[in-house]
Amino acid sequence: MKAGLGQCIAEMLAAQQFNRERQNPVPVVYGVVTTGSNWRFLSLQAELVRVDRTEYYISDLQHIIGILTGMIQGALDRGRAVEFVA
Repeated sequence: MKAGLGQCIAEMLAAQQFNRERQNPVPVVYGVVTTGSNWRFLSLQAELVRVDRTEYYISDLQHIIGILTGMIQGALDRGRAVEFVA
């Protein structure tokens, strides 16, 4: 999981830059690192990366789906496309 966090952050920054260069700024880029059993969630807004300290387990699937739904709903509420990096 630790190695995946760095890779995910790099990909989130790349997605942010890609959209910025095409004059399609995305206010929040979300990231997910998972082993399939364990899940960690990240967000990138401007130059601030936030990593959820909690590691979620597949046994709490309802909570994982709730987080993913919240990410999508937040983007839709802002009238923006959703940018996910996994």
